[in-house]
Amino acid sequence: MRRREFLRTTVAATGSAWATLSASATIASSSANDQVTVCVMGVRGRGGSLLRTFASLPDVIVKYVCDLDPQVLGRSLEQLRDTPSRHARGMVDYRAALDDPAVDALVIGTPDHWHALPTIHACQAGKDVYVEKPDGHNLLEGRTMVAAARKYERIVQLGTQARSGQLQQSAMEYLAEGHLGKVRMAKAWESSRQGAIGRPDDTAAPAGVDYDRWLGPAPLRPFNPRRFHGSWRWFFDYGTGDLGNDGVHRLDVARWALTTARAAQGEATPDMPRAVSAHGGKLYFDDAQEWPDTLMVSYDYPECLLTYEMRIWTAYPLHDEAEGAAVYGDAGSLVIGNGRWRAFDERGRLVKEITGGANDLPHARNFIDCLRSRRKPHADLETVGHPSSVLCHLGNAAWRAGRSLRFDQQTYRFVDDDAANQLVTRPIYRAPFLLPAIDAL
Repeated sequence: MRRREFLRTTVAATGSAWATLSASATIASSSANDQVTVCVMGVRGRGGSLLRTFASLPDVIVKYVCDLDPQVLGRSLEQLRDTPSRHARGMVDYRAALDDPAVDALVIGTPDHWHALPTIHACQAGKDVYVEKPDGHNLLEGRTMVAAARKYERIVQLGTQARSGQLQQSAMEYLAEGHLGKVRMAKAWESSRQGAIGRPDDTAAPAGVDYDRWLGPAPLRPFNPRRFHGSWRWFFDYGTGDLGNDGVHRLDVARWALTTARAAQGEATPDMPRAVSAHGGKLYFDDAQEWPDTLMVSYDYPECLLTYEMRIWTAYPLHDEAEGAAVYGDAGSLVIGNGRWRAFDERGRLVKEITGGANDLPHARNFIDCLRSRRKPHADLETVGHPSSVLCHLGNAAWRAGRSLRFDQQTYRFVDDDAANQLVTRPIYRAPFLLPAIDAL
């Protein structure tokens, strides 16, 4: 389906058929056979992992697999050949799956610039959503996704898998017992080495790829292999840099730890900071990347501070963790990595260590269970996923603005800074891939 058809059918769908669906509808297929039926969209890389994870759940059937690259789509369907989802149908337009009353949920593993529209359209169609992090390409997209989930009463789980991890949950239980005393600071970091992407010339798009649709709301530009598979995240048009790639995981855990530890002392922490500052830039890699490779971000909350450190050109860890989060109190500290957490007393002596495994499967399991119970999932978009994603968007905005910014959570604007407010959303959304206005906040 080309752009003219996309515009025609999108307007028709959002204005009539989808709007008449019951927002309180429960899963359609499970009433007959206790199976949850899903469409998985964007199945290369991280999306491919999502496809395999959901297809492995015994009560889930993948009915549709959606991708704009025919080679990726073909390989993904082949991977399902020996599974209960072996009859999955390939497609390039996810909206056809949303028209199917048998589909319960849309699972989104696309690039960041294709997180918002499918989530919103799925909510309008009465479908629940699992969407990878961050929750959108910018602040307004994330806020609109939250509005859609609230208006249409949908379950939306963000792909911050640590929220479903037994390891991380046990760390929060430890913090909730008050072992750290008075807590005033937390930190997140990313120090895993990554590589340069070079400066290749523009080329023709791969055969069979609908490049216009892949660009979606982003500006029309010549195809370049580094702006496509894998490395799209390093460009302003499509990604949110490593702050929105890996950083959102670390910041989510750090924010979780900070609020939990402070709550143990009877202290509340707002969902969002009142101000943010960021320093850094392209200080190491000489290539086509636009987002920084070196970054320090400070988030100012009342009576506490959250910081983020990124240096993606080093191989040595911080606190013996290549990527992680830490929270500091006057009676001790806690360091949380991907596979363990360690608690230290006020003198820095190790007092407890717990190890754990991967979180992908339990996170998907939690989402499927919440489709049935209609309870909020562990990484509920509105209460968990969006506030953590906002930290990434705020940090990126402060870095691009080159100054400290004060953020008004009520208006979603930066205070007395018209230039910085241009970073709240895209300068323009390319028609017909327009971001709808949804009033549900």
